[in-house]
Amino acid sequence: MYETTYHRPSTLAEAASLFSGASEARFLAGGQTLLPTMKQRLAAPTDLIDLSRLAELKGIEVTADAVTIGAGTTHATVATSAEVARAIPALAKLAGLVGDPAVRHLGTLGGSLANNDPAADYPAAVLGLGATVHTTKRSIAAEEYFQGLFTTALEEGEIITRVSFPIPARADYQKFRHPASRYALTAVFAAQMKDGSIRVAVTGAGSDGVFRAEAIEAALAANPTPSALDGVSIDPAGMLADIHGSAAYRANLVTVMAKRAVGGWAG
Repeated sequence: MYETTYHRPSTLAEAASLFSGASEARFLAGGQTLLPTMKQRLAAPTDLIDLSRLAELKGIEVTADAVTIGAGTTHATVATSAEVARAIPALAKLAGLVGDPAVRHLGTLGGSLANNDPAADYPAAVLGLGATVHTTKRSIAAEEYFQGLFTTALEEGEIITRVSFPIPARADYQKFRHPASRYALTAVFAAQMKDGSIRVAVTGAGSDGVFRAEAIEAALAANPTPSALDGVSIDPAGMLADIHGSAAYRANLVTVMAKRAVGGWAG
């Protein structure tokens, strides 16, 4: 056994102070990844700083150009938000596909992005929409935020406060789920932005985590319909391979999910 001191700060400033004063602290958001990791003795923080009660990290704001969601907002709140469903239906859909009801009611946007699991859902929306991740120190563009498996641009003690998602002209999210874990074996978030540009982000398939499918984006830029992807193939060399699916299998799924996502633009 090991000793962990639990803290429940009332403000972000207090949370930051507690972190800086501890020898090996971890922030707790929804706990859907950290707590199981601690139970398996893969993490043993001296201090656990609970961010789940901070009002500063919660809430949804919709403007003409963006949907901004607090980092402490749960997946269930995003999934059932009428405002999100009107502005970016694909984002509400994605949130509703995260895990199971228990995970959706406890897990948070900020926790998911801070962990950056290679099969998580939200990274696809952040990269697929070119979102901005705001923290206690700065604002980070999506292209700079994700830096590999379980790796982000976050610095020690930096806390995600909110994420701003640009509102696209149309978008959809298609996910091929593992039947037990509900994680993405391969999932695609495809968007046509208001300026006409195409963004396609893939999660669950890449060996380095979430990535943009440039070949698919190029094909859709010329012809934004599912048929434009008939001759497009993804190189298996950059794909994950495990007991759930080979690299070639996942590479094929990228194109299949992309076709479905583009088909969903009309829905």
